[in-house]
Amino acid sequence: MSAPVQHSVAVEGGVATITFNRPQAYNALTADLIESLIETLGALERDASARAIVITGEGKGFCAGQALDDPRVMNADVATDIAATVERRYNPLILKLLTMEKPIVAAVNGVAAGAGMGIACACDFRIVADTASFTTAFVKIGLVPDSGTSLTLPRIVGYAKALELCILSEKIDAARADALGLCTKVVPAERCLVEAQEFAATLARGPRAIGLIKRELAHNGLGSIREALAYEAEMQAIAAQTADFAEGVAAFTEKRAPKFQGR
Repeated sequence: MSAPVQHSVAVEGGVATITFNRPQAYNALTADLIESLIETLGALERDASARAIVITGEGKGFCAGQALDDPRVMNADVATDIAATVERRYNPLILKLLTMEKPIVAAVNGVAAGAGMGIACACDFRIVADTASFTTAFVKIGLVPDSGTSLTLPRIVGYAKALELCILSEKIDAARADALGLCTKVVPAERCLVEAQEFAATLARGPRAIGLIKRELAHNGLGSIREALAYEAEMQAIAAQTADFAEGVAAFTEKRAPKFQGR
């Protein structure tokens, strides 16, 4: 039996819109969703009718990051599976977002947390609802940033702010995100997807040079992209073996504050 596809795709006027379709979980990422998303992006990369891409979430959230109830990841050997998920799923996904020639616009309609924030940062542009928010989230469960965050966030906001956002893991509202440079544009919540699609449509009507510019910039940093993703996987493998990670997941599941011991 094939795994359920947890996102939808629609192409209109040169713009492909990918919508995460797990609104009951704020579009948290399962292994099935990530794998199907990689396949979709590969197909769109080859589809001449899709000249720009919009990524958004159904319901109130853009993406809440890794689903901590995904049985394909969070099982008896969770530490091993977390590391494998980063290396085999997140890294190929982020590499595709960063290197494919077609411009990608995140329509951040709600919370973007953890890997969800990583995906938003890996997109080329971010049209953000005025009610949306960002948080790196990883440290809250005893993990380190992955999904390209260690590379993209410092490039967007600078090293000092990226370190602050990753370690403190505060909730960043749309106004602060805009001030930090995370947003291409902040728009009324009800206009988020439409504004993102209109922005993408403008890109879709542009010359091929738009894709080549992205390719050029990605090529110049491709070594650091691959190295950063590989190092994220290595650090996450270490973090996933800690007692603090086990405590972080338990606290999240039990809806209480974690009691970390630094080990």
